[in-house]
Amino acid sequence: MTIKLVAIDIDGTLLNDSREVTSEVLQAIQEAKRQGVKIVLTTGRPLPGVHALLQQLNLEEPGDYVITYNGGLVQDASTGEELARYGISYDDYLEIDLMARKMKVHMHAITNEHIYTANRDLSPYTIHESFLVSMPVRYRTQEEMTEDMGIVKTMFIDEPDYLDKVIADIPDWFKEKYTTVKSAPFYYEVLNKKASKGAALIALADKLGIAISETMAIGDEENDLSMLEVAGLAVAMGNSKNANILEAADVVTASNNEHGVAKALYDYVLK
Repeated sequence: MTIKLVAIDIDGTLLNDSREVTSEVLQAIQEAKRQGVKIVLTTGRPLPGVHALLQQLNLEEPGDYVITYNGGLVQDASTGEELARYGISYDDYLEIDLMARKMKVHMHAITNEHIYTANRDLSPYTIHESFLVSMPVRYRTQEEMTEDMGIVKTMFIDEPDYLDKVIADIPDWFKEKYTTVKSAPFYYEVLNKKASKGAALIALADKLGIAISETMAIGDEENDLSMLEVAGLAVAMGNSKNANILEAADVVTASNNEHGVAKALYDYVLK
């Protein structure tokens, strides 16, 4: 099987536990790109939150692409142009916000430019997200939010133990109406039903004329599951503790601290 496109998760996959790209991983990615393989970062972050990584990896040139917002957007990495978008409507935002209030959990919404929250008691995890993705936070009431803001995704955020209890109590109809995925112990993302890393990978491969069987996906957490399920070759990181990820994987590579992404590229992509 010839792999023409590799989709790579960031946290726990591309980055080691020190949140660094090792020289081994950097070298392997550069070699794959030189051989004409499309290397696509797939992340829950918005484009500003991955700009530095894309620069470091030389993945901001014409012909480079990135999947952001956990599949909410597929973008040209060099221009930011949107190839596919699966956003949250204003009515959906109101419904999601109402559910957060019923569940007594913090919530924020993210557009291309800002993080918006109606919580006066600002969650420290909203501040954490702001620093992580390089986006400013804005306080807005529900009435001040509008359709033309272009919300891409929303997130329920709280202390991990409390958030797990909230998730268990969310009605089934809500989980069926939206794509819901836990991307960190303190983040539960609520997105357009059409949005997922898997759907974004299919959309990008189709636009590039690449068969989905010619793609490889590498990940470690629940929000990577959809792309592992659709990719031609599904690779789980050795550090993954997620049973669903390990079950969906065709192969398991080394851990993120042992240059797992580089090993996967050398084993299955580079010639």
